[in-house]
Amino acid sequence: MTETPSPYVIDADTLSGGLKPIRQVILSLGSNLGDREANLQGGVDALRDTPDVVVVDVSPVYETQPIGPEESGPYLNIVLLADTTLSVDTLLDRAHAVEQAFGREYEAPGAPRTLDVDLITFGKKTIESEELTVPHPRAHERAFVLAPWLDIEPDAVLPGVGPVAELLAKVGSDGVKKLDDLTIELQ
Repeated sequence: MTETPSPYVIDADTLSGGLKPIRQVILSLGSNLGDREANLQGGVDALRDTPDVVVVDVSPVYETQPIGPEESGPYLNIVLLADTTLSVDTLLDRAHAVEQAFGREYEAPGAPRTLDVDLITFGKKTIESEELTVPHPRAHERAFVLAPWLDIEPDAVLPGVGPVAELLAKVGSDGVKKLDDLTIELQ
């Protein structure tokens, strides 16, 4: 028997009348140059001040070892949960603008950064373009994304990959240390 679709099911991507879908997004922020804590707080503040972005929650701060050059020093990492009506391209542009405002220079992968802002998820959408892949293609391998994400969303699922708790169990949390003495505020 074929089920008749409900007349009340709405495809949020095709709304008309100027309405925009609200997407839940996960962003990962990291810093290993300068005043790392201030860089993270400033990044959260700048994203929170972005029109059409509502920062819902921010994770505890974690300290992690860098991927790449060992001489670059440890990172401070957080994950934030936000709701937005921005398009993925506009949100990505905003993330890059926030990085640049904090002196981020785009060098080799793994190079030290004053502030790194990565878009991990954009609702449940899968996006592959030259500029962006969502969900983030390496998020499932990175304890510095998974551990803080799990703190703010214990039932989180990385779209197309699986439950964040299971992914973190696979990669382990060696080298990822929660810093209970640092807090990033949602002011």
